[in-house]
Amino acid sequence: MGFNPFETEKIGMQTLEKRLMKSNSNISLKIGLPKEVSDDERRICLTPDGVSVLTANDHEVFIEQEAGKEANFSDNEYADAGADLAYSIDEVYNKSDIILKVAPPTTEELEMLDDQQTLISAVHLGDTTEEFIQTLINKNITAIGFEFIKDENQEFPLVRMMHEITGSMAVQIGAHYLEIADGGQGIMLGGISGIPPATVLILGGEITAEYAARTALGYGAQVFVLDNDLARLRHLENALDRRITTATASYQYLSTALNHADVLIGASMEEGERAPCLVTEEMVANMKAGSVIVDTVIDQGGCISTSKPTTHSNPVFKEHDIIHYCVPNIPSNVARTATYALNNVIVPYLLAIGDAGGIKKSLWSNTALRNGTYVYKNHLTKKSLSKIFDISFREIEMLIASRI
Repeated sequence: MGFNPFETEKIGMQTLEKRLMKSNSNISLKIGLPKEVSDDERRICLTPDGVSVLTANDHEVFIEQEAGKEANFSDNEYADAGADLAYSIDEVYNKSDIILKVAPPTTEELEMLDDQQTLISAVHLGDTTEEFIQTLINKNITAIGFEFIKDENQEFPLVRMMHEITGSMAVQIGAHYLEIADGGQGIMLGGISGIPPATVLILGGEITAEYAARTALGYGAQVFVLDNDLARLRHLENALDRRITTATASYQYLSTALNHADVLIGASMEEGERAPCLVTEEMVANMKAGSVIVDTVIDQGGCISTSKPTTHSNPVFKEHDIIHYCVPNIPSNVARTATYALNNVIVPYLLAIGDAGGIKKSLWSNTALRNGTYVYKNHLTKKSLSKIFDISFREIEMLIASRI
């Protein structure tokens, strides 16, 4: 049987179904998918195929009308997969034990959460407030954050999937805004015969940086990667066949590289922490006019001092004649692809919760979910958040062991 390249979307889900259809869930989960209300958030956590896997394992899925519309999934597709369509966001929250979202709940959505519900969503460390965390604690919510889910291999699977998309798209965005119609220098990223390519400077050495470097090399750009972790730089050099130039992110190297950069991609971060701010305003002011900055970690506070969050509907601003693109949810612009990516990671976790007999029991055995939990039984369970907001915390292992 030949391979049909036009069926690529379904391949991952077909594999997932074959692997997971035999799940023996001990309880029936009630999973709610409200329509995202945050600015320009078009993704959703489950595809219709993902819903069909869950309903085949006796779980119930309640999805708000048109929740998948922006990712090009229709209500009929979800209904055919076995989901119950809800006609209001209140209905989703009232009927569900697990609320599954991409963006963190808004203030209004926080009010809808009830005692002992489970929230699974992104946290967005750059925007998280003490009030948000305290509300979850006071309401006795079990909160699991995408940014904290770490498996036994020390990988962050949800973060990785979104960072792969973000890195690739960051280069496309940089190339677009270099065009003169958008205020850029009017140069091509890859150059042509007799004309040298543009210079792409990538700050950071993790997954976003790797995929940005791959894409920039594909365009034909000259690529520099700066990071203070030599092991990461060695990995990137080997993975990319030494086609990039690397250096430590010292003040000297960074200042010199920025003077020559046409596109700066900010991707410096530490998982579960706020991003370190490495580029000063003075450095930005010394960049070439019409250059482009894409700060991919703005949702974690940003790694460039002149960055401030923007939206897909108003994505850029100029500071010191430098174009800044600082949209927190870059993958939302490819919402269908991003939804498939989220779905393929999240569905196995939901099945694991059902197999264990509920969220409380699953935290005993599932390392990734336990690592991902940041609020549990009226306590903050992440030391990093405790430092940021000066809220006392308790190790989740202690809470589980004490059977609180």
